[in-house]
Amino acid sequence: MSAKTTVGVLATLDSKHEAARFMCDALVRAGVTPWLVDLSLRPHANDFADVGGAAVAAASQIAWEALGKMSRADAARTMIAGGLKLVRAKLDADGIDGILGVGGANGSTMSCAIMRPLPLSFPKAMVTPVAATAAVQWYVAESDIVMVPTIGDISLNRVTCAAMTNAAEAMAGMAKAWTRRSAPAAGARPLIGVSSFGNLQPAVDRITARLEAENFEVIHFHASGPGGRALESLAARGELAGVIDLTTSELTDWLTGGVYSAGESRLTAAGAAGLPQVVVPGCLDFTNWWVGEVPEKYRHRAFVQYNVEILLMRTDATEFAALGKLMGERLHAAKGPVRVLIPRGGFSALTGRKARDLAGAELGPWAQPEAEHIFVEALTRHFPGGAIRELAAHINDPDFADACVAELIALLQECKRV
Repeated sequence: MSAKTTVGVLATLDSKHEAARFMCDALVRAGVTPWLVDLSLRPHANDFADVGGAAVAAASQIAWEALGKMSRADAARTMIAGGLKLVRAKLDADGIDGILGVGGANGSTMSCAIMRPLPLSFPKAMVTPVAATAAVQWYVAESDIVMVPTIGDISLNRVTCAAMTNAAEAMAGMAKAWTRRSAPAAGARPLIGVSSFGNLQPAVDRITARLEAENFEVIHFHASGPGGRALESLAARGELAGVIDLTTSELTDWLTGGVYSAGESRLTAAGAAGLPQVVVPGCLDFTNWWVGEVPEKYRHRAFVQYNVEILLMRTDATEFAALGKLMGERLHAAKGPVRVLIPRGGFSALTGRKARDLAGAELGPWAQPEAEHIFVEALTRHFPGGAIRELAAHINDPDFADACVAELIALLQECKRV
């Protein structure tokens, strides 16, 4: 642990040197020591950084002056790689207790790319006008970066200086708390990831209660895109002991282009890490769309309006076949033990509801067991030798939740015996 509390500061001093100096001074006033790293893409005369741009570029094995011959994107990637290498080394040596970026769009791209791979719970914040834009989800992604909007663009005035001062004070508090934080005690409860949706709340609640009763700690990942990416990230980082992937609906949204896609890597990281997994086709029976924004090619389909914002489109047989193939191939590649549980009584809380067209006319029952059977057949073909259990229960039935927990506990015990 460092003898003094130190906060890394990331900025581009060619254009944001005044803001960087202000931020460092604000940190000093807050009682911590700044460690300033210059991420500028070109040489300049503002040479007051603790780690200059030349040193950052050199960490990527290139001369700072050579960046001018690259595209802006390639130059930024070079500085990100060098900056991350230097920041990681400083963190590994207990030389910083938090990290704070200040900048505009390009500065945020570079600073947040350096922060995102850092350990979860390590204090990190970005002070930027883009914190007030929809793009913030891409800067933060699956990390825990605190985004602080400056309201105005990065320049020194009463509004932006107040935002930067608040951020410095907040970071100083977080960094001081980090220096007092101890490592998790030996024998701490294993952390289990559970993918969740309000649609499956009865199952999520029962699974959580049963796991906690067995002395596990549980983290829920809301299956709305960022949640799935966070699950994959924590699995890859080794933070999870196992996964009950109850809500795999982000795969459907990825397949169809829905608004809750977690990207192409969903259902891969836990398998690559060798974690025990219980996987369920929870909510695979629909795609999520914003109300009023269903693409033209899908407007003839069957729907249920979930709330004032979300419209759910029923998965058809062709999509179920593709999802079975996708899930089967990804689970077949897993290095750890996998069990798939199929709730024959229905994949979501929509079972028993009526499907409607976009005009509101009733189209018949939502449930389509024949299409779900196509999914199971495709899954079986592409997950050869895999353990697949079909249960007569609905996904929200207590018996199904209990079966998920029992399967995971058996897999964890199996792993201990190996």
